[in-house]
Amino acid sequence: MAEPNFAALSAEGRVELKRWSKTLDAVERRFGVPREIVVAIWARESRFGRAKIPNVAIRALATEAFMGARKEQFFPELIAALKILEGDHIPLEEMKSSWAGAMGQPQFLPSKYLDNAVDMDGDGARDIWKSVPDSLGSIANYLRRHGWAPGRRWGAEVDLPESVPCTLEGPDQGKTVAEWTKLGARAKDGALPGAPDATLHLMTPAGRTGPAFLVSKNFYVLKEYNESDLYALFVGHLADRLKGGAPIQGKWTTPKGVGRAEIAAMQRRLEARGHDVGTADGLIGFRTRVAVGRWQAGQGRAPTCFPDAGDVRAIGR
Repeated sequence: MAEPNFAALSAEGRVELKRWSKTLDAVERRFGVPREIVVAIWARESRFGRAKIPNVAIRALATEAFMGARKEQFFPELIAALKILEGDHIPLEEMKSSWAGAMGQPQFLPSKYLDNAVDMDGDGARDIWKSVPDSLGSIANYLRRHGWAPGRRWGAEVDLPESVPCTLEGPDQGKTVAEWTKLGARAKDGALPGAPDATLHLMTPAGRTGPAFLVSKNFYVLKEYNESDLYALFVGHLADRLKGGAPIQGKWTTPKGVGRAEIAAMQRRLEARGHDVGTADGLIGFRTRVAVGRWQAGQGRAPTCFPDAGDVRAIGR
């Protein structure tokens, strides 16, 4: 989420928007997904198709399916890859992927390719390796099939008054635009996204110590592409930057002096006390942030919903 990265990608992305404008016109008409969102995913996954993808997919998947730690996950993907090889007439050596089998410019797993890849350039092949139109169309089709709502923004950075608790974060605690407005939430770039009766959800990826966002259903569609909150935020923000939007204004923070194992221990202790942390994986997702905030409130403190080193050790004891 570093600003120099966004500045560089947005400059490159505006060049690609112009270069592929006719293709993106067709993509928007066919799938209803904004070009900036499609190009932002393309940037994130393969640096506009320029990233080197070194592995032959069949070999990478066979290695994971027979020798890896998650055989039950990779074996079906190996079978799907063989179906692609058979049905789409892609030469074996050109069917390149990451070490984990994510293929081509959109970085689709084989099962995702079978469900979502499209022939956008009309040559009879669904080529997400060499064809930019097929890659862009396939990304947009994926989002449409997973529920993208045309005409709705993904979200916006907001100012929240101190009276709005950070423990309201999460997809299960949405409020309407009218309700958030009544609570005092204000978008940094103008009006909150959506009609007064549209539902938005609070996201504070660094708790009260960092930026706050109100996000729509489309934010969670981006998470269908990659389940990370920060991935979806990266894509949404880069799309805004491609349209000339401002940098994120809030400052980011991370708990200093603690490692992932200590955070996982903290999560297990929170679970033992009845809190829902999602998974005790050492990553501070929204459920962990809400649990930390509720623990802080129980200690008589103003919740920040993000643990500092003292919180991690106090909870983990």
